[in-house]
Amino acid sequence: MRPEVIAILSAMGWAGDAILVRMGARTSNIYGAAFLSYCVSAICLWSYLFLYFPLNLLWSPATVYFVLSGCLQPLMARVLYYIGMTRLGVSRAGPLRGTSPLFALTIAVLFLHERPTLLILGGTSLIVASVWLVSARVKGEKEWKLFDIVFPLGAALVAAVSQNLRRGGLLIFPDPYVGAAVSTTTSLVIFVVFLLAAGRIRLLVPERQSFPFFGSAALVSAGAQVLNFMALSMGEVSVMVPLLDTTPLFTVLFSAIFLRDLEKVTPRIVLGALLMVSGVIIISSR
Repeated sequence: MRPEVIAILSAMGWAGDAILVRMGARTSNIYGAAFLSYCVSAICLWSYLFLYFPLNLLWSPATVYFVLSGCLQPLMARVLYYIGMTRLGVSRAGPLRGTSPLFALTIAVLFLHERPTLLILGGTSLIVASVWLVSARVKGEKEWKLFDIVFPLGAALVAAVSQNLRRGGLLIFPDPYVGAAVSTTTSLVIFVVFLLAAGRIRLLVPERQSFPFFGSAALVSAGAQVLNFMALSMGEVSVMVPLLDTTPLFTVLFSAIFLRDLEKVTPRIVLGALLMVSGVIIISSR
């Protein structure tokens, strides 16, 4: 199978994960969804490493970068995104979450002293325009607060910082499976410890009605993560990243098909998703 096809399947998988979590959140909270997702991903990744990887190599200095990354993503990024989905809907939160390249560019300019080209600035402008379109209220839709956009945008910011940490670790030890396993396990441990300290460990058990949706979402997200790594290992990053970042388009499409009873996909949201993906492609193709 061609890596381009694998990358698109991964993007579709992450969109499917968002739809399933949104459906399960009708009768439960998002913490159970996050916990199941971490567990399934960690089990799959560590099973692979135990079978095919010499674990003594985990003592590499790169592990520190992966642990720091795991403190931010998937833990904070996914929880913020899931909260945004329950408050704004998948069709709106998805494109806002996809603004991560905008934050990554800002970080690179401020801390790495990179000088963006006019093409990159043009792509960034499209992303900013997409945020404005997606964030606009439409008369007659379900009420939501403007502050709620902070959650998916926060997830995008956290993901951008985490990706820079992962990049630093992969420059030292270029094995994405190790990075994903360490990051996911770190997030899982911090997540459980936080809920134990807060006395909310019961939130990890979803309601019976939502378990099929959350369980399916966990399997889909684990598969999407593996496909993500496969695509990056088979194809050039400059080609794969724009394809992997098409998730918001599939999120909007799936929302229109499967969530018609929960949220309304407006033309502004569709246009915003298209602008956002166009901006991401322009920035990624630099």
